[in-house]
Amino acid sequence: MTDLTGAVWRKSTRSGDNGGDCVEVATNVPDIVAVRDSKDLSGPALTFSPAAWAVFVEETKR
Repeated sequence: MTDLTGAVWRKSTRSGDNGGDCVEVATNVPDIVAVRDSKDLSGPALTFSPAAWAVFVEETKR
């Protein structure tokens, strides 16, 4: 399991004022991009390689 204690989480600028129902991303952990549910801050996080995350982001922009 990856230690995400020092992760700096950020929400999407497009999350708006929907009561916080969003995902948060941490990109400051070496070799990992972590994603979690902003409603469950102590819950599980998905982790991706930076390359896989970049592909995901580019594909979702389409």
